[in-house]
Amino acid sequence: MKPFPFLLKSFIPLLFLATACAPPAEREAEEKKTDHEAQTVHEQVLTLDSHVDTPLMLRREEFDISKRNDPYDGGGKLDFPRMEEGGLDAAFFAVFLGQGALNPEAYEEAKRRALEIFDHIHQAIEENPDMAGLALNPHDAYRLRDEGKRAIYIGVENGYPVGKDLENLHKFYDLGARYLGLSHSRNNQICDASTDASGPLYGGLSDFGVEVVKELNRMGMMVDVSHVSDEAFYQVLEITRAPIIASHSNVRAIADHPRNLDDDMIIALAENGGVLQLSVLSAYVKELEPSPEREKAFAALREEFNNFEDLTDEEMEEARRQWFTLNQKYPAPMATVADLVDHIDHVVELVGIEYVGIGTDFDGGGALKDCFDVSELENITLELVERGYTKEEIEKIWSGNFMRVFRKVEEIARNLQEL
Repeated sequence: MKPFPFLLKSFIPLLFLATACAPPAEREAEEKKTDHEAQTVHEQVLTLDSHVDTPLMLRREEFDISKRNDPYDGGGKLDFPRMEEGGLDAAFFAVFLGQGALNPEAYEEAKRRALEIFDHIHQAIEENPDMAGLALNPHDAYRLRDEGKRAIYIGVENGYPVGKDLENLHKFYDLGARYLGLSHSRNNQICDASTDASGPLYGGLSDFGVEVVKELNRMGMMVDVSHVSDEAFYQVLEITRAPIIASHSNVRAIADHPRNLDDDMIIALAENGGVLQLSVLSAYVKELEPSPEREKAFAALREEFNNFEDLTDEEMEEARRQWFTLNQKYPAPMATVADLVDHIDHVVELVGIEYVGIGTDFDGGGALKDCFDVSELENITLELVERGYTKEEIEKIWSGNFMRVFRKVEEIARNLQEL
């Protein structure tokens, strides 16, 4: 542990100044030593990303997850070769659906489409048995790493396809889901979202949402509060008997966005024993310079495609194609790895090293200037090493904290099932 975390920010400039003032040969030698140390640490610790939207890419005929794709030419941010290249041992693939109507017919259609995404994930793993394996518990990540494979976990982003039937939670669990994100960008049948322009529907959780949280505890599925409203967040903490996760959120004190957690929420999350998994989506990492042309173009795209909600698979694919084209025409301003690690420093100083991790949101918008795709993840470890984090601390950030929560959720579920 760093003995004086509150001195971290004042220490870094002094260290940088001392290095910068050293003779060039000494400076180069020191940089090589740090690079080697970071590479060694990155290879030795278990690395886990708690949220990627790569299943959206699996629907595309031209995308082959077993091949190295070009992230700058429509190839997405993650595939099995680039996971190996970037030293990523495990990732949670998100079963994601945008929000639609709140009625029985729409719930049934959402469930059908969610099951198709589960099938895509299973197929990608089954077709590449030498490269990856399905992971269902914390131990599986370590076992698969020892076998030289990538561990693929599954999480559900947006509880919408659960409908109003708790049995669907069990169906998703049986297919491999190990966390449920309660909502996405709009209110659903479970809770209010943090970004629904229409305002709150329930003032937090719905009555059904209370049942969902309790059932997730009993089943041993983690409760994911990324995307939920602040009121829903606190109500979850009142109800849950297990620690929770925010699978891909950041620090609101640094980037003032409703998707991020403020300091009181981070403290409450730590008191619950949960973990905040930081996204690399630049707009949640840093308040970026405005780009009026880009914002206008993407606003028109959202309007054309109904804010990407209630779309057929074909419409969603066309929306993704146009999104990629606009990204090339109007490149997004991006934060850096250093900006991301500022969030880690903030959480560590606020509540300690045990409550922070990484959930990139690759293929869902996640990207940094110097961590554009999964192949560049070692840059995060390098920045942590440069700031004085130890190997033990880095392992907690990369997987240890998340796995602690995962194990505790399973333990509590076993106890509840014995009652």
